[in-house]
Amino acid sequence: MKKYFIFISILALLIGNGCKQKITVKYPATKKVDTVNNYFGTKIADPYRWLENDTSKATAEWVKAENAVTFDYLSKIPFREKIRERLTKIWNYPKYGVPFKEGPYYFFFKNNGLQNQSVLYYRKGLEDTANVLLDPNKLATDGTLALTSVKVSHDGKYLAFSIAKSGSDWNEIFVMEIESGKILPDNLKWVKFSRISWKGDGFYYSRYPEPAPDEELVTKNEFQKVYFHKVGDDQKNDLLVYENKKFPLRNFSASVTEDERFLLVYESESTSGNALFYKDLKKSTMPFKLLAEGFEFEYSVVDNIEDKLLVETNYKAPKKMLVLMDPENPGPDHWKTMIPEREDVLESVEVARDRIISLYMQNAINKAYVYDLKGQFLQELNLPGLGTLSGFSGKKGENIAFYGFTTFRFPTTVFKYEVSTNQSTVYTRPEIDFDPDQYEAKQVTYSSKDKTSITMFLVYKKGLKLDGQNPTLLYGYGGFNISMTPNFSISRTLFLANGGVYAVPNLRGGGEYGESWHKAGTKERKQNVFDDFIAAAEYLISEKYTSPEHLAILGGSNGGLLVGACMTQRPDLFKVCIPQVGVMDMLRYHKFTIGWAWKSDYGSSETKEGFDWLIKYSPLHNLKKGVSYPATMAFTADHDDRVVPAHTFKFMATLQEDNAGPNPMIVRIETKAGHGAGTPTSKLIEETTDLWSFVFYNLGMKVK
Repeated sequence: MKKYFIFISILALLIGNGCKQKITVKYPATKKVDTVNNYFGTKIADPYRWLENDTSKATAEWVKAENAVTFDYLSKIPFREKIRERLTKIWNYPKYGVPFKEGPYYFFFKNNGLQNQSVLYYRKGLEDTANVLLDPNKLATDGTLALTSVKVSHDGKYLAFSIAKSGSDWNEIFVMEIESGKILPDNLKWVKFSRISWKGDGFYYSRYPEPAPDEELVTKNEFQKVYFHKVGDDQKNDLLVYENKKFPLRNFSASVTEDERFLLVYESESTSGNALFYKDLKKSTMPFKLLAEGFEFEYSVVDNIEDKLLVETNYKAPKKMLVLMDPENPGPDHWKTMIPEREDVLESVEVARDRIISLYMQNAINKAYVYDLKGQFLQELNLPGLGTLSGFSGKKGENIAFYGFTTFRFPTTVFKYEVSTNQSTVYTRPEIDFDPDQYEAKQVTYSSKDKTSITMFLVYKKGLKLDGQNPTLLYGYGGFNISMTPNFSISRTLFLANGGVYAVPNLRGGGEYGESWHKAGTKERKQNVFDDFIAAAEYLISEKYTSPEHLAILGGSNGGLLVGACMTQRPDLFKVCIPQVGVMDMLRYHKFTIGWAWKSDYGSSETKEGFDWLIKYSPLHNLKKGVSYPATMAFTADHDDRVVPAHTFKFMATLQEDNAGPNPMIVRIETKAGHGAGTPTSKLIEETTDLWSFVFYNLGMKVK
């Protein structure tokens, strides 16, 4: 009898502590084809090549079968609905964008809480009633039409706006007459990776030739050109402004200075470095002239000061500087240095009233400084804490500007900035169901494999016990000069409130410490990025924040590659892996859409040295039979034409075949969605529900 009571007590204890029966998974059979490529004498099999055909019936059936397995698994997680309910509740708060001014109007975006897409408002005075100008939620009932950019003409008469369907990078541009609210007949198609820049009653934009039917989402993007569109004209009558027929794999982007005097054209062949051309629009017959050669350095025109151009550049200045360039004598010997390179990284420059506002990163945290138009330092812009400044919006001659500011513990708050007095006041502050005072955010430093010092942000609930048992999410990116700075996520509060530790390292490949930091994580040095991330995990374990059984990793796009590479190199180190829209086939990434532009970071399998770099870490090609991999849920979408879903399809088909352990290997394939931008709120909540359900369940977390 005593043994019976002991047994019952133990059973009750196990149930009380969340003991659960593992959900079993049976994967669909995925056919294999005999496809082999020869790379410089090395034969590489590609048995799932057929999944690259995203419009085939066979691929559609595979997607359906995989989603059936995934959603069956997710439906059996007992607290999934509880997570959905909580996310829906905390997501429902008003969110404001940073206002900007054109002509007599102020414009801003607002989302009431659960609207699928944010709405564009306008008002004449800062205290006047705001009116809806454009509500994209009325364009599609399911929220899958998203505004990707808006640009108001300098006189405030017209609004040009671009729309993406189902998350695709392809855009269509439309024009609205602001005073009447009437959408005009203008409709510009096959626009991608384009600015909209007004000149008088028309604007400059970039587009590609129309792709072949059913190849829109995979075909290589070639022969981009710059056009000028006059309001009211048919697109076929748009004026061709700039092209380069000799180099089909180059991008071209046009912008006009605020006074509409100078037209600038940026030419690029990758994600870093550009050439810069200009035309003085006062001289109608003037041809384009070269201001700066490509493609080793970057040049970005902030605006003009009379007949000179204010240019931000990393020319022989890896952490960037600001110079004044004379278009008539554009060589570096003739530049006037306005703001010299300094120890911190110059992130961006804006002009407001008669001041230059320079934004810096100091250990991945923003600082801002104010200069006059002669480059004389005046004062620091006092930011409201250690965090990230975003969306600074000001104009020459205007004393009022705006900016957004956020931290890991606070959502974006919009500040009104009075330039003449250097004073900031809160303009809009969201009210949320989260008490930031209960949480701590700090920055630590650890050593990577080669002893390089890496900084990392940590966020967690105050009073955390360093016992190695805390569920931890390690998030990373590490590429394309993109910096990981403090940011707030309402969905992340769910993880933190349930005892989670959130960690974000500043990996090489990013831009936190300048161009040399970026280059240290590219091409033959790409392994540095993975070493940095693995070392972050080892630091969290050695310092008793967590253990391999309680550690999850997450990353999207290039960060998805990061997760894929690290889980294949160190499957013992993680319990859960979430690669989102990841670049998984490093031997063929350059063959789809805009993938060719990533060669500056990755290299290419078209060269022997590039192949030798890539084959060593390509996630698809480093999966091994008989290995027990961490619990994995990959995310992709059927309209992702940035990182085509074939990357994830082939990786997960191989992973399901090779994995020898009991952990689930599932893939969530969203429909009518793309790489992430413009995803409607309803889909975001559904995706985040499933992400946290999978993470919580496989880390053995309880949901409070």
